[in-house]
Amino acid sequence: MPLPKLTLEEKKQALKKAQQVRSQRAKIRQDLKTGKTTIRQVLENVDNDVVAKMRVAYLLESLPRIGKVRTRKIMNDIGIDETRRIQGLGNRQKQALIERLGNH
Repeated sequence: MPLPKLTLEEKKQALKKAQQVRSQRAKIRQDLKTGKTTIRQVLENVDNDVVAKMRVAYLLESLPRIGKVRTRKIMNDIGIDETRRIQGLGNRQKQALIERLGNH
């Protein structure tokens, strides 16, 4: 499927929107690292498009003392595919993440 042809103005708007989304995700990750927000609050905010389209692994790696290896282990234990996005998580998977990482 070929990409649609965009005008220069449409490209600028798309780039601006992408930058805003990246900035919002970075803010969410920073809030998780500093403890301003919890994993529960993020998972309950699935209505937010920025949160919904974030990869679960990317989210977990934002938590203090959780790196790539622990993220992979947690996701395997719970049964979450490494490419899964937050909007694709089932209720049981969300609950399992909250139970396991609720203090973060």
